Amino acid sequence: MDSEHVKRLQELLDTERHGRILLDLKDVTLADRAAVQFLAQVEAAGAWIVNCPAYVRRWIVAQKSQKQ
Repeated sequence: MDSEHVKRLQELLDTERHGRILLDLKDVTLADRAAVQFLAQVEAAGAWIVNCPAYVRRWIVAQKSQKQ
C-alpha cells in the first residue's frame, strides 16, 4: 500500500461519509509511511481496520502515540 493507493482509497471514502467504514487489510503485505499515516487518521476518525498485518498495526499505534 503506497501513496497512490492512499489517494484512491481516500477518494472512495469521501463518497461514503454516511455509515460505518471497515477496511480489511488481509491482502496488504507492504505499507509505506503515507499509507500508515492515512490508516491511523481514518481509524482515529472511526473506521474499523481488520486483518491488519502486525507490523502495520504496531506502526499505526506508534503513529497515534506521536500525535498525542
